[in-house]
Amino acid sequence: MRISLVCTAKNEEDNIAQLIESMLGQSLRPDEIIINDNNSTDATAAIVQGYHAAGHPVRLVQGGFNIPSGRNNAIYHATGTLIACTDAGLILDRHWLARITSPLRDGTADVVAGFFQPLPRSIMEHAIGCTNYPVVEEIDAATFMPFGQSVAFRKTVWEQVDGYPEWASHCEDLLYDFAMKKAGARFAFAGTALVHFRPRESLQQVFKQYFLYARGDAVAGLWPKRHAIRYLVYAIALLLLLFGGWGWVLLVAGGIGYSIKPWQRIEIRRSAGYTLLQSVLAAGLVPCIRVVGDCAKMMGYLAGYVRLWRLPMLRQDRDAWRSRFL
Repeated sequence: MRISLVCTAKNEEDNIAQLIESMLGQSLRPDEIIINDNNSTDATAAIVQGYHAAGHPVRLVQGGFNIPSGRNNAIYHATGTLIACTDAGLILDRHWLARITSPLRDGTADVVAGFFQPLPRSIMEHAIGCTNYPVVEEIDAATFMPFGQSVAFRKTVWEQVDGYPEWASHCEDLLYDFAMKKAGARFAFAGTALVHFRPRESLQQVFKQYFLYARGDAVAGLWPKRHAIRYLVYAIALLLLLFGGWGWVLLVAGGIGYSIKPWQRIEIRRSAGYTLLQSVLAAGLVPCIRVVGDCAKMMGYLAGYVRLWRLPMLRQDRDAWRSRFL
């Protein structure tokens, strides 16, 4: 079975070489590496071409207007029967490809979800990583949905569902998962197939990230109950804040409960070399990161509905896709 390792990139000159080096250093070498350049205005394409010119199995293709269309273009040009997909800005663990394609190669799965591990460079990034990203022990392998940066699948499955939905600027990987499940694909989880990433550097970046994610949720029609519960919880929190007295006590208790899981992750990741003081500082940032992320989601979800109202063609494309796959 030929294995194609693909990703799409735009203006990633500061990290694309690091990703390609980790691709070339895999314990199981891919038969080809396809990098799609999505209209970069920097040296991304030239760096990729440099690896090709040096004789490495790296090929540059160009096309697409967003992440899902860029991924589709890379996969379209891939010659492998098995596709392993990741994203720019990441570093692949040396055994990532071997582990994420193992269930495909032994015939027990059609889609395999890998996992991800933060590589923070500051206390803030450590706190953001522990707040927003689970540890593998929290994952239910039976229900975990793969993300686009760490997934492998048979190309025939991609063809069967017409690839990633290009109308979706965000959440396209989850929509793709839903389509593959609807098509009857067998899923597996490879928790030791790791990609390493740097978390967001600041609260401003966290806000932007989750605003766009929630806007994508609304456009795609995903998780309406989950978002409604968030609005309700914050409305109750505001009332408790206004009441004072025991309302404040309940509010503080709720905030502590909401922070326990990230605090547990901070303790688990102490083995990565963080001192007690660094862990305490990171723990103190957790409630703020939670609130910023939730405010971003609430604003982003509303913005998604505005986007649908302003772009009727987008709504038509969304509805057509949902009628097929949801």
